[in-house]
Amino acid sequence: MKTAIGIFLFILLPSLLAGPAFAQSSAGRPLPRIESDPKALEFHRPDARSYTWEELAEISLWASEAGASGSAPASAGIGHLERIRQIAGAIAEEVNSSPELRSDDREKAEFILDYMHKNLLRSYSINQTRVDTMLAGGRYNCVSSAVLYMILCKSVGLDVSGVVTRDHAFAVLHIGGENIDVETTNAYGFDPGSRREFHDNFGRLTGFAYVPPRNYRDRQEISSIELVSLIIRNRIAELESANRFGEAVPLAVDRAALLNGSTLTGSKEADSSEFFEDPYQNLLDRIFNYGAFLLRSGREDDCLRWAELASASYPDEKRWPEFILAAVNNRLTRYMRANQLAEAGNFLESQKPVLDPADYTRFDTMLTDTALLNSANRIRSAADGDSVIAAIEEASASQKISDRRADELLTFAIQRTASILSTGRDWLAAMDYIENAIARFGSNNELERALQTYQANRATDFHNRFATAWNRRNFDEAERILNEGLAEFPNDRQLLANRERLNRNQQ
Repeated sequence: MKTAIGIFLFILLPSLLAGPAFAQSSAGRPLPRIESDPKALEFHRPDARSYTWEELAEISLWASEAGASGSAPASAGIGHLERIRQIAGAIAEEVNSSPELRSDDREKAEFILDYMHKNLLRSYSINQTRVDTMLAGGRYNCVSSAVLYMILCKSVGLDVSGVVTRDHAFAVLHIGGENIDVETTNAYGFDPGSRREFHDNFGRLTGFAYVPPRNYRDRQEISSIELVSLIIRNRIAELESANRFGEAVPLAVDRAALLNGSTLTGSKEADSSEFFEDPYQNLLDRIFNYGAFLLRSGREDDCLRWAELASASYPDEKRWPEFILAAVNNRLTRYMRANQLAEAGNFLESQKPVLDPADYTRFDTMLTDTALLNSANRIRSAADGDSVIAAIEEASASQKISDRRADELLTFAIQRTASILSTGRDWLAAMDYIENAIARFGSNNELERALQTYQANRATDFHNRFATAWNRRNFDEAERILNEGLAEFPNDRQLLANRERLNRNQQ
């Protein structure tokens, strides 16, 4: 047996296949069925001890086929199931009529294990969990062989239930107040703690370790119907290991209905443990595993329709909001990466009813911020800059962005506009734009540094023009340029040095 969600394997017998495993969504794309198969509810008994061996056989075969593909009508395969049912009935009849069947209960139980391995079980297969396959071809594992053993024992009046461990399952026989373990994967598995041959052979056969009764913390006894339900749990694990999460959901729905009598609540009697969890909680995990699969696949629309469909029947106050939040976030991120901000805004508005107000506000802020930043990056003129600045002010006033973020965006837009205006070395236009912005919004280190850079560039231009005139010995023009520069920058060191040179030349 292997575990993924907790997995065990095996097989036995039903009459009707479940309905389609996928329900048609409102948009036409299939979503997993979340209504239980009526047979699951029909099979449920409040008293787990009240099942007959015939009922357990029928349920075992149903569990092997329930929701198998969802593509075939319920009538498909009935001929095959009927043949398997006849085989199972013939096996039980043969066991009951065998001259080797003793009257002593212990001897009966040992005979049935021996009979199985001589006549029915051919090869161990860790993933073989289906009853029909086992009966038809002899491939078995711990769960399938344990279920078959339980049913055959019950057919001769013996009381057998199951045991689960972390990664294994076997049967336990109840005789006169004594509990006897039966490791059904092994021909020598009757009361395995007393058999030397068992210890020699078991590890090579399955690779799983038998957990003796004294290690009660490492094992858990389960009822006969719970043992049968491991067929479905194993099938779920196999499907999920193959990334077929959608097909696993209907099986979990049916298993919860079979064990709890309902798929809408946990079992009142459920003793959830690491070995055998509450079927309803297991169902919720399958529902959210499918949702996670949709998220990983980038199918956010399906995620949101899945949440709408499944959350009404299977509420979870923590996980559904988290799931919806992740789906909305992923879709918005994809819109923004594609620069489809209008589509992102429309999408966010459509999801407002299902989002927590704080989350909606956070997403709205994110979109507003992205739109403003994109607009700032597209500034090509002073008019563009003024328009972006006005939009930032409006967003700040309506509290769509914080005051701190508004200051950051304003600084960026002002710098961007000044940079555009400085094209062609028009440092004065850039300086004027920044100075006006500082007068309007106040200064900060970034704007001050930008202004100083443009001022230094303009002062350098005065120096370069002075030097050009000087080198041409046009001293009057050089003096005019220098005076103009010093009028703007009376403390510029380079221009002051030029003044000293001019004065020396004039002496």
